[in-house]
Amino acid sequence: MSARLRVTTVDAGPFTLPKADLLHGAQGTLTVPSTVAVVEHATHGLILFDTGVNHHVADPEAAEAYWGPGLREAYGAQHFTREHAIDAQLRRLGHRPEDVRYVIYSHLHLDHAGGMAYFPHAVHVVQHDELRHAWWPDRWTARGYAFRDYRDCRGFDFLELDGDTDLFLDASVTVLRTAGHTPGHQGVLLDLEHQGRIAFMGDAGHLREGVENDVPQLSDWNVQEKLLTYGRLRHLRRTGVRVFLSHDPDNFAALPHDGEVWD
Repeated sequence: MSARLRVTTVDAGPFTLPKADLLHGAQGTLTVPSTVAVVEHATHGLILFDTGVNHHVADPEAAEAYWGPGLREAYGAQHFTREHAIDAQLRRLGHRPEDVRYVIYSHLHLDHAGGMAYFPHAVHVVQHDELRHAWWPDRWTARGYAFRDYRDCRGFDFLELDGDTDLFLDASVTVLRTAGHTPGHQGVLLDLEHQGRIAFMGDAGHLREGVENDVPQLSDWNVQEKLLTYGRLRHLRRTGVRVFLSHDPDNFAALPHDGEVWD
């Protein structure tokens, strides 16, 4: 019998940026991935956790129109190419974008929801208050959202959640609410047959040292909520769950990619 879940990962948005943008008070620069998990479910088909950066950003002139003036450089996305976009990455793995049945979003920032429009026939799983906030963000967090990522997606099939959810009622894929970086941030817990339980936690923490030392990120929507989420991440690890953050380079290096899979 084949495993219920198989998972691999891709980097759908490399960034080189000041480390202080990810860890308040840090020095120097850091190159980080934007991790997208590609999950094959034996019953429910192909699932994505996050979608990375939109392909328009690969072209500097197109990025100016798509993200706005200067944001490609400000976010350190100069090394992003057309082949990093999730639709191209899926084809490289032998999938078609139309094969994707579910897309689960950690949140709707431009490096996590950039590929939403590639999947018009999927079910898009997002916390209700995150969806509302993306359409009408607070002023101090607005820069993280790219309206064009979802401007034409309002008619998509959104499964709007309010808290933790056992997505398929079989404990294989559990969505965990982890607010703080944004109002409706969430992660996903996968129960693998051979690898045990792993969790993709998006930007619930940006770097592991931030989680360990309770250091927030400058763009966090609510620091109190973020620090409570840090505590939840640490507790998950105490229970034996391996926790992976989207932008931590060491976390990405430890995951299967380039054709490798965990099951």
